Amino acid sequence: MAKVKLSSWIKEINGRVGDMVFRTSPSGETILSKAPDMSAVVWSPAQQDHRQRFKAAIAYAKAAMADPDVQAVYENRAAAENRLPFRVAVSGYFKGVD
Repeated sequence: MAKVKLSSWIKEINGRVGDMVFRTSPSGETILSKAPDMSAVVWSPAQQDHRQRFKAAIAYAKAAMADPDVQAVYENRAAAENRLPFRVAVSGYFKGVD
């Protein structure tokens, strides 16, 4: 078992180490979890379709965040909803709102 002591000079840690994943929550907390093993999963046609729609939503959100005018709109919405702008853009893609 590994033991980790974080010094005050480490501000953030995220990414993968072996089969463990470090994530940073929106509140700034670091979360350590085991990486999921998806090697044996067989996706149904509905799941494959949804994964493609989600891939398109992510591409849309990335493009929206790259455009300063559109990004400002999502930042305003996100502030009002207490959410992250990127996630608001993904939701907007699925809702067809924009």
